[in-house]
Amino acid sequence: MTATHKRPRVVIIGAGFGGLWATRAMARFPVDVVLIDRSNYHTFLPMLYQVAAAELEPEDIAYPIRHLLRKLTNVQFILGEVKNVDLATQIVTTDTLPIPYDFLILAIGSTPNFFDVPGAAENALPLRSLEEGIALRNHILSCFERAVRDAGTDQREAQLTFSIVGGGPTGVEFSGALIELIRGPLLKDYSNLDFRLVRVVLLEALDSLMLGLPRSMQDYALLRLQKMGVEVYLKAKVRQVTPVAVHLTNGLVIPTETVVWTAGMRGDPLAESWEFPTAHGGRVEVLPTLQVPGHPNVYVIGDLAYMEVNGHSLPMVAPVAIQQGLAAVENIARQVAEEAPLPFHYRDRGMMAVIGRNAAVAHLFGRWAFTGFLAWVMWLALHLIRLIGFRNRLVVLINWAWDYLFYDRVVRLIIPRQRWRENQNG
Repeated sequence: MTATHKRPRVVIIGAGFGGLWATRAMARFPVDVVLIDRSNYHTFLPMLYQVAAAELEPEDIAYPIRHLLRKLTNVQFILGEVKNVDLATQIVTTDTLPIPYDFLILAIGSTPNFFDVPGAAENALPLRSLEEGIALRNHILSCFERAVRDAGTDQREAQLTFSIVGGGPTGVEFSGALIELIRGPLLKDYSNLDFRLVRVVLLEALDSLMLGLPRSMQDYALLRLQKMGVEVYLKAKVRQVTPVAVHLTNGLVIPTETVVWTAGMRGDPLAESWEFPTAHGGRVEVLPTLQVPGHPNVYVIGDLAYMEVNGHSLPMVAPVAIQQGLAAVENIARQVAEEAPLPFHYRDRGMMAVIGRNAAVAHLFGRWAFTGFLAWVMWLALHLIRLIGFRNRLVVLINWAWDYLFYDRVVRLIIPRQRWRENQNG
């Protein structure tokens, strides 16, 4: 691509919630848009844990980017890795070609925050991408296969103990989905195993689950998980993670070969390597208008953007990214029209989390609180509507109905086989 173009060129890096919504909104204006991502699909991350828990296929929560953009004539999609962003020359360098820009929206998201816990980065399993969801599903099913093969050995306790670090919405939802997978389909599949050895352990460093919800809803989630059979440890800070155990600061050692890390996120380190000014967990501190200080034509949105409201940073969740993406688009349109950008104001619609069959919590608009079956139905309906594509909605609805009616999950597959062979030999 050359620097000679008549209309302003807006380059958007990242096709997550913020980047994709910004791209589709930007297509309405007289600009040329270039969207860059390392994958050719958008992932609906709020339901990723269901892929890891063998409830949904990976393609059920993914949608091809080119299909979403095919009718947007002023939008070009480039599949590739961004190697560098030069703020001085206004050039984005990819693994194939340099791309000059007039405006830039950086929406590369976040990576797991291991908080410098020794061994966590090497031995814990994150859950932030479609590939990681598939790998985690493979790992869990492989643990049961190896436990059958290694019957009578000392490894079975660690093989059949599944630890989740982090009691936020993802940790709570995955714990509930995993215990239902184990107590339902896997109990039938592995009838020769002693399921009294199987444990699901949820570790939370604070004194409650899902910080930010009312205390009554936190207590509901705790009691619900415990009733389902999840061992919940509060004030349980991880000191070290090894291939065969997780060590807590209180001296407790839990033998386990599975440590799922949902404890926190940090801004993608790529931003720091590109010399963006970062702070607060590797996130870029932006102006109220979402612009980077000193670079009025550069916007940072989503998980990577750090902005405080009433003394607290905005959460790293999809609604924030979507609203910031749309706000960045409006501000760029204002700049093109030689008008001043406007400050971003987040509209918090609340938090929801499902805790297994017929149970969920929903705290909406800071006023209304629901628990139990009604909250569960609300969660199902909202997430089904938010999925992109009719086919995805239909397939997910069928899979949910099958699971609900027959207590079965059809996605208990170890794919690819190479991963199974590695686990079998390890």
